[in-house]
Amino acid sequence: MRQRNKPKIAVAMSGGVDSSTAAALLKQSGYTVVGITMRLWSEASRCCGVGDIDDARRVCTQLDIPFYVMNYEQEFKLYVIDYFCREYVNGRTPNPCILCNQEIKFHFLLDKSAALGIEQLATGHYANIEYDSQKSRYLLKKGVDKAKDQSYALFSMKQEQLARIQFPLGKYTKPQTRKLARQFGLPVSDKPDSQEICFIPDNDYIRFIQKELALQPQEGYIVDLAGRKLGKHQGIYRYTIGQRSGLGISAGRPLYVVGIDAKKNEVIVGGAEDVYRDELVVDTLNWIAFDTLTEPIVAQVKIRYKHEPADAVITPNPRLANSVIVKFNQPQRAVTPGQAAVFYQDDIVLGGGWIR
Repeated sequence: MRQRNKPKIAVAMSGGVDSSTAAALLKQSGYTVVGITMRLWSEASRCCGVGDIDDARRVCTQLDIPFYVMNYEQEFKLYVIDYFCREYVNGRTPNPCILCNQEIKFHFLLDKSAALGIEQLATGHYANIEYDSQKSRYLLKKGVDKAKDQSYALFSMKQEQLARIQFPLGKYTKPQTRKLARQFGLPVSDKPDSQEICFIPDNDYIRFIQKELALQPQEGYIVDLAGRKLGKHQGIYRYTIGQRSGLGISAGRPLYVVGIDAKKNEVIVGGAEDVYRDELVVDTLNWIAFDTLTEPIVAQVKIRYKHEPADAVITPNPRLANSVIVKFNQPQRAVTPGQAAVFYQDDIVLGGGWIR
């Protein structure tokens, strides 16, 4: 029997097993659930394309819940696609999933849901939200499934968003989610997970950027750490920190991209040892566990989604507002400008920002 004291909740339905199972769990626990799929990119994609919309509709029909499709193509183009291309052209490596969460799901979709009289929103993310009554604030924590934990991509969430969002899968592992989906009889229970960048089906991000920006080859030099010219490149957007393959130069030893200078249009290479850094600056900060950082703290820092968090000291940066200096105990490989650095203490996300 449905419990009548639980509010109406919207579920962002991607057509995959995670969001579908989240919707089924919420309905089972007594919520009045509404499924919403966002149409984000009309070109061929692996996320929220026509096939995914059809899958989400089938799930909602089976669960007997309302289903709506909302068009956010303009917003997605502005906040995700344009940002993605711009960062690469500026010599940085972007993380579009974080911007999609930040601007599309937890801004536009959350606001639209509220306008429809639905105050809460759920997604299929593997993370947890808990309220700390002693601190009078919401905390973001890692998901139980460490291999699938997505808290890294959620570091920019604000207190007012955390108060209105649920992650029903945070306490489950991926195998448990698929088992639940089968128990619910969901038609997507064995649907493969989407991989890589959802709006680039063939994974050829260079071709994608060239098409979006109508780019012509932008020839520049590949140089070593002493500034010696070793060869030429056809555009700095083709490279990212730590890259070894595709350099097109020979130096008698393996060379890796260790820096990108957008102003000089140069790609800087060095040996394997030069790819490591023990210090970085992180700006455009968002703190979750507290309001702001006023003194150094010890934490674990994650510098990309698949990176194992590493011990570090985080210190407020006196030379740049809303930034910190991260000093690792041990040098880390391929610290990459444009990626997020997220700060943890055990399972709690303290906050994070962008590697400068």
